[in-house]
Amino acid sequence: MTEEKTVKKARTKTPHHEVRGPQPPKKQGLVVALKVFLMLVWVAAAIIVSQFIMGNLLTIFVDIDELDQPVWSGVFAALSYIMALLIIILPLKIIRGTKEREPLGLKGLPTWPDIGLAPIGFVVYFLLAAGLLWVFSLFPWFDAEQAQDVGFNVLNSGFDRVVAFITLVVMAPIAEEVIFRGWLYGKVRSQLLNKVSDRASMIISIILVSLLFAALHGQWNVGVNVFAMSIVLCGMREITGTIYSGILLHMLKNGLAFYALYILGIG
Repeated sequence: MTEEKTVKKARTKTPHHEVRGPQPPKKQGLVVALKVFLMLVWVAAAIIVSQFIMGNLLTIFVDIDELDQPVWSGVFAALSYIMALLIIILPLKIIRGTKEREPLGLKGLPTWPDIGLAPIGFVVYFLLAAGLLWVFSLFPWFDAEQAQDVGFNVLNSGFDRVVAFITLVVMAPIAEEVIFRGWLYGKVRSQLLNKVSDRASMIISIILVSLLFAALHGQWNVGVNVFAMSIVLCGMREITGTIYSGILLHMLKNGLAFYALYILGIG
């Protein structure tokens, strides 16, 4: 009898939230969808806000007409990427503690399979992009030949080319892969696994991350191209578990574009 009273008393003192049953499936789905949506918005906002803040800060120290110079374009890109990474990753680390390691896809060091997969992925990306561009070119409003503004319109010296090369071929691929195929893809993928199957989680994550990556490039023709690339990059993340092969593919793509645009003068 005494034992029964003790158990009853203990139950009455148990906080309500500890004995509450699991949330209904519909509510769980809405919570997961909201979290995924907020992650996408968070990344987009971090990139846009970083560029806005850094662009305005630089005008304090540099005349606005000089910001088009390659050196300052490189500085702007570097500071914007760093700030975006801090905005995206740092607040969650502070909230959740230092023990939390974000899934950036940077485990270990690059391997030979990572290196070998990059050119294979490039071929797949090239074919996929060509197919998508052909489909979109059937629409009269789509301009497949529209030039992309990469921030380096005039390169007057060898040093200018070096700065542009480091920014476009080295820095941009690393930063963008860490943000999109590293942090964002890993986070969206893990959230969706709470609600849908592994395959569905993978497919939805690839599409969402690739759509956001394309939208942030601001042009239809460039967006279609990088959407195709992101599809392949996410797939390579799935295959290898890291973003190393994706970084190499991204560098290869930007390197060839750099060579065509600034060395051969095509485009």
